[in-house]
Amino acid sequence: MSEYLMQTYARQPVAFVRGEGAWLFDTNGDKYLDALAGVAVNGLGHGHPRLAKALCDQAAKLIHTSNLYRILEQEELAARLCQLSGLSRAFFCNSGAEANEAAIKIARLHGHHKGIDSPAIVVMEKSFHGRTMATLSATGNRKVQAGFEPLVSGFVRVPFGSAAAVEALAAHHKNIVAVLVEPYQGEGGVQIPQVDYLAELRRICDEQGWLLMLDEVQTGVGRTGAWFAFQHTRVLPDVMTLAKGLGSGVPIGACLARGIAAETFTPGKHGSTFGGGPLACTAALTTLEVMESEGLLDHAAQLGAFIRADLAERLQGQAGVSEIRGQGLMIGIELDRPCGDLVKIALAEKLLINVTNDTVVRLLPPLVMTRADAELLTEKLARLIRTFLG
Repeated sequence: MSEYLMQTYARQPVAFVRGEGAWLFDTNGDKYLDALAGVAVNGLGHGHPRLAKALCDQAAKLIHTSNLYRILEQEELAARLCQLSGLSRAFFCNSGAEANEAAIKIARLHGHHKGIDSPAIVVMEKSFHGRTMATLSATGNRKVQAGFEPLVSGFVRVPFGSAAAVEALAAHHKNIVAVLVEPYQGEGGVQIPQVDYLAELRRICDEQGWLLMLDEVQTGVGRTGAWFAFQHTRVLPDVMTLAKGLGSGVPIGACLARGIAAETFTPGKHGSTFGGGPLACTAALTTLEVMESEGLLDHAAQLGAFIRADLAERLQGQAGVSEIRGQGLMIGIELDRPCGDLVKIALAEKLLINVTNDTVVRLLPPLVMTRADAELLTEKLARLIRTFLG
């Protein structure tokens, strides 16, 4: 019962007991259209038969052995992710925060190897990297940091989207070793930078000898219509972190690296009891296989373009709608006022959405959402927004 849970969430008054595709069913049997996908986690939707069978088959064989031994599924998944990304080695953990912790540790250890006693990492305003102490400190949101001081030192913050601000640091901060950035900010309000932003960061990092580390926890694994968001550019990072959609609901995170960053960790420098177990890696491998066989990358790109265009048409001329933006099935509708109440309003209409950065309606639908479901989503959401704005 809820009184036995720590009150870390302001939960909505509904509990779901089963799902099918982009739909969830509550304890009363009522049906909800899921435009949030467990916050970008359930890329394959709910109840995907191939994923369910793969998990059942693997659970019947082996769930856990530990990283004291070889794990064949982990080795296969590492090879697959490296092939897809162009990076060369992977470390597996259980969440996005843990993946970002690994990236931060790589950067710091790399800095010490270079003789820098207090290595620093450039991070961005309005960023979100997790809720562990290091990732919380890297996060650019004072609201989630409040009360947990003293924060971890070693982070230098600049505005998101400004490569010039990053470049200006080089003259004054000789201890910088890396830049940690989300290709598109999710929790920060679905912020999409200029198309040359990552390329400029890559140039600066190359000139300064810094690592370029991309937090693709939310943007990765097909969410934006490519395997990874950086693939919309010609940029290749030194480090990339993944989680959320990687296991389609089974907890798994990954930190991938190439070059010197891939050689930084040695035995004893990092680890995870549960990371990269047979069950989680089977979930991830099956997710990648299904995405490829069902053409979900192209589908996400095309469906996302349709949702944005249809919402723009339905909301055309509506006062209070500032911008509709996104990439693939990562979509933000920015209003000119706080709109958190829209979450409850939509829930009453059997629609699951999210509001982030106070004023942005965020949509993160399952990658398997159909065109018919998307049309229902845009019709219902546009109507709710118009009513909300008056």
